[in-house]
Amino acid sequence: MASLSCVLRSGRNAAAVVLRREFHRSAPASVQVTVRDALNQAMDEELERDERVFLLGEEVAQYDGAYKISRGLWKKYGDARIIDTPITEMGFTGIAVGAAMAGLRPICEFMTFNFSMQAIDQVINSAAKTNYMSAGRQSVPIVFRGPNGASAGVGAQHSQCFAAWYGHCPGLKVVSPWSAEDARGLLKAAIRDDNPVVFLENELMYGVPFEMSEESLSKDFTIPFGKAKVERQGTHVTLVTHSRYVSFCLDAAAVLAKEGVECEVVNLRSIRPLDVETIEASVMKTNHLVTVEGGWPQFGVGAEICARVMEGPAFNFLDAPATRVTGVDVPMPYAKILEDNCLPQIKDIIFSIKKTLNI
Repeated sequence: MASLSCVLRSGRNAAAVVLRREFHRSAPASVQVTVRDALNQAMDEELERDERVFLLGEEVAQYDGAYKISRGLWKKYGDARIIDTPITEMGFTGIAVGAAMAGLRPICEFMTFNFSMQAIDQVINSAAKTNYMSAGRQSVPIVFRGPNGASAGVGAQHSQCFAAWYGHCPGLKVVSPWSAEDARGLLKAAIRDDNPVVFLENELMYGVPFEMSEESLSKDFTIPFGKAKVERQGTHVTLVTHSRYVSFCLDAAAVLAKEGVECEVVNLRSIRPLDVETIEASVMKTNHLVTVEGGWPQFGVGAEICARVMEGPAFNFLDAPATRVTGVDVPMPYAKILEDNCLPQIKDIIFSIKKTLNI
């Protein structure tokens, strides 16, 4: 009996060891975080980490931000670091650029990037060019952030995508997050960067929750600029996109997977610098390329990607011409049915993929 009890105990101990091992092998726990909360957390942590960081813009303080991105920050950090401004983009953007030149690290919020046109001289001529014009003596560590691209029913003046506008300009870094992880990691990297960064968010993504790993919730988590992410592996066609249209491409890929077509979805994350290597590697694997964006077609992000592929080694791997899916080349209409027809839909992406694959 004694020997039998010893065997049973040893068996239970062995089982417990196996269970402990299996527990440690399991994937790290993840939590759901909205893009809005990811942005808020990133700013909160960077404000706490570096006393030179401050936020200014319209309604960012007492009202907690027009989209509640800065919720709670004014109560925590006060008037000196969370600053409500008058409705004058040219004025408060100039103040922010000057503060950056003086050694602070401002986050300049535009209620929408369409309003940044009022301050484009400060963004381009004052912020983007100063480091070069001073032979590297004067850095301008500033983040310009806010919602970019079309929202819903806000008309032609408030529906433009500025990825190509600002991506055109040397001296700027331009990023366009999709997920909560993108938003958190890229914003923390932007605030710590010594160069002016244009941070293009999307209003329709603010309330979307994403799973975030324990690693991505770390206070030291950042995402380097110029590094795209393959969100879905595939073998038949490469879809290159950014911001909200990553979701559209993933949905289109899920539909086509039922038909035996495997799409690889590349989330650019960074517009300037552009991760050409990841795009080329994917195209060399799939032999087909479709770009998807919400901006206008002429001189757009997709046009630049197609040109880079044409000029590089991946061109010889293409089995069909690259295809672009873009917004329609008109000012945005106000009527919903017209607005829907001016922006890429999942059906448009599927149509272009099938056209590219000749199926």
